[in-house]
Amino acid sequence: MNPAVPSQVPALLLAAGRGERMRPLTDSTPKPLLAVQGLPLLEWHLQALQDAGVQRAVINTAWLGSQISERFTDVFGLHRLLDGRKPLSISYSHEGVDFGGALETAGGIARALPQLGPVFWLAAGDVFAPDFVFDSGAVQAFAASDRLAHLWLVPNPAHNPRGDFGLSPEGLALNLAPGDPAPRYTYSTIALLRAELFALPWCDIPAGNPQGIQAPLAPLLRRAMDQGRVSAEIYPGRWTDVGTPERLAELNR
Repeated sequence: MNPAVPSQVPALLLAAGRGERMRPLTDSTPKPLLAVQGLPLLEWHLQALQDAGVQRAVINTAWLGSQISERFTDVFGLHRLLDGRKPLSISYSHEGVDFGGALETAGGIARALPQLGPVFWLAAGDVFAPDFVFDSGAVQAFAASDRLAHLWLVPNPAHNPRGDFGLSPEGLALNLAPGDPAPRYTYSTIALLRAELFALPWCDIPAGNPQGIQAPLAPLLRRAMDQGRVSAEIYPGRWTDVGTPERLAELNR
């Protein structure tokens, strides 16, 4: 293995959203702490990261963010060490404390960037993907490429029938024009990213986002796709965007 390419990299888990569509459940509980099959949604990702050997995660918070840091503290998985796993250290990017609210996806990533590294995992804390493996081999392949992002796509769910991005036979994510008949898939919210994506010419937010600029991720990805700098693959496992009380109830039946 090339010593310049790490076998694993840190992860950023997005947990800052208000969860408006989940109300009233999220009036007193942040959406990433809602229980799915007996565990908080966010804990499924933390377990998978620990299982894969990831040793450091950052969680961004805003709405009821203190509940998340109180629940997970600064280390995860001490109760699982007897199984040969290493603990997962956790730090936080408290957007609600710093700026009074969430910074959207790209704004939140830019804010947390100083706590990450040149390559990092990304996953949304309100997505249930229990079969996903944060594979070190994927890290190796991505870090050795010139891509700025590698996305995992899923077949379009009922609530997003038109999908988000196309996929070329060569494994490039495609920013398809509105009238393009090519198949589209839904972005799972799981990705490998380079910090370089959050600098010029792709992103104009200053390093560390000291002003708390709100910005979405999709426009950055589309710019990079237009230059052939985003790869993708289909994730075939179970996946649910837990965006409504009905979807949560279905998972818990």
